[in-house]
Amino acid sequence: MVTEDPNAGLADDPKVQYCESWRLAVETNNAGEWKKVPSRCVDVVADYIKGPQYLTDSKMVARLSHAYAKTVKLAGDDRDVWIFDVDETLISNFLHYTVHGYESRMSNETAYDQWVYTGKATALPWSLWLYRKLQSLGFQLVLLTGRKEHHRNSTEQNLMAVGYRSWKKLILRESLDATKTAMTYKSEKRAELEAEGYRIHGSSGDQWSDLLGPPMAKRSFKLPNPMYHIP
Repeated sequence: MVTEDPNAGLADDPKVQYCESWRLAVETNNAGEWKKVPSRCVDVVADYIKGPQYLTDSKMVARLSHAYAKTVKLAGDDRDVWIFDVDETLISNFLHYTVHGYESRMSNETAYDQWVYTGKATALPWSLWLYRKLQSLGFQLVLLTGRKEHHRNSTEQNLMAVGYRSWKKLILRESLDATKTAMTYKSEKRAELEAEGYRIHGSSGDQWSDLLGPPMAKRSFKLPNPMYHIP
């Protein structure tokens, strides 16, 4: 019995072609400061996040990050650092976005805050793999997130519940950081780390604002995230 391939002709669908090109523009930062997923691409983005390609893309980033990390000569003084963002880098909030929409991180802060307090975000498996590999190599891991300071307890509990342990620092936004863009805030925190004598060899994040702005890590690795943009 011959059954029709449900994906047959999918690549020829103009909508899918457009949305895949849009997603590429997002990941390469060509889309700039986009506001929300185009309405005709919402289901395509959802299929990508739920499907095998998202996991494969994340695996590629993790493998390349690890390959670079193995070339770094560490001083052994606990000052060799790798920075991780948290949301959509170490853990996934996909369950929240499927209910509240992909733009809700930016448009519905109250709902997002309530979600963070639940501590139900899941680990991104290849990020957890990389995290453990970097620890075994001797890197000090710094978590630099845009979450607010009042999220500290729920964030720590969520991270530990899904397998993350023994980070060097968990840096969250304080009240003085409230009006800063993510790029400004994270650049300032990297500068503070360097002023404390840390050497930032690598940085992983799902937003370009996690990675850009001086001082930058010696190597930066962008994880896929076509769900939302944070400037």
